[in-house]
Amino acid sequence: MENSRRTFLKNSAFAIAGSALFSDTIFALSRPRQTVGVQLYSVRDDMKKDPLGTLKQLVGMGYKVVEHANYVNRKFYTYTAMEFRKVLDDLGLKMLSGHTVLHPQHWNEARKDFSSSWKYTVEDAAAVGQIYVISPSLEESWRKTLDDLKRSMDIFNRCGELCKKSGLTFGYHNHDFEFSQKLNDVPLYDLILKNTDPKWVCQQLDIGNLYNGGTTALDVLSRFPGRFQSLHVKDEVKAASGNPLYESTVLGNGIVQVKDVIDQAKKSGTSLFIVEQEAYQGKDPIESVKEDLGVMKSWGYY
Repeated sequence: MENSRRTFLKNSAFAIAGSALFSDTIFALSRPRQTVGVQLYSVRDDMKKDPLGTLKQLVGMGYKVVEHANYVNRKFYTYTAMEFRKVLDDLGLKMLSGHTVLHPQHWNEARKDFSSSWKYTVEDAAAVGQIYVISPSLEESWRKTLDDLKRSMDIFNRCGELCKKSGLTFGYHNHDFEFSQKLNDVPLYDLILKNTDPKWVCQQLDIGNLYNGGTTALDVLSRFPGRFQSLHVKDEVKAASGNPLYESTVLGNGIVQVKDVIDQAKKSGTSLFIVEQEAYQGKDPIESVKEDLGVMKSWGYY
């Protein structure tokens, strides 16, 4: 599942033009104290076949917030930013967050500036109503050496400044390599947090992915309190076969101690909790995310 998601993400990143900027004041007023949403990658096949019908099903379950994982050629699930904004508004949905990979080609080192395509990505994110622009991967060329990592985190900080001009917050979402890979004997994730300024770069902790990197969410939260504005809420079980070792499952059925994790995150300031499930153990994805929301409600998160 991990490899398919990374392939999916690499094919989902380039934009061309757009507008509509929102002020910091407007977004400051709209930032949620505690919000539960769903990552649309959880129902990716359904969104590909029938995005409108799938969104209607999610609304029927009770979801009010979604996070995208599909922005291609300046469109969200085949809709332009303003078209998708209308779809969301008509359904009573908010898309507060979205995943689009910040690639090396989005940064021009000679000009010390971002490409037009990335600037349009940020503008379209604002137009569709996002608060967070999340890059869910870090390419290998940006993390081969400690100097490479520091340069890429400088670009992340600059991206945070760029996003702030449109009333947005830039962030990073982990997979597993950040915890298993080390540079100069220091875990990559520690270096990412050390070299990103919280003023410019927020962290979205995927509490399931990190298990394949050899750590636990409770450990990460205790080592970096207050650094996570958003969580990917995910549970994990042993995969039936293949690699990675663990795969996601319905909340409460796995080893993550999900309620303890989100309770701890909430205490340290996390406000956006995004449910994500990528593997289903034979269940229908739509039914799985419905069960996930039911579990969140039973824990008092809704």
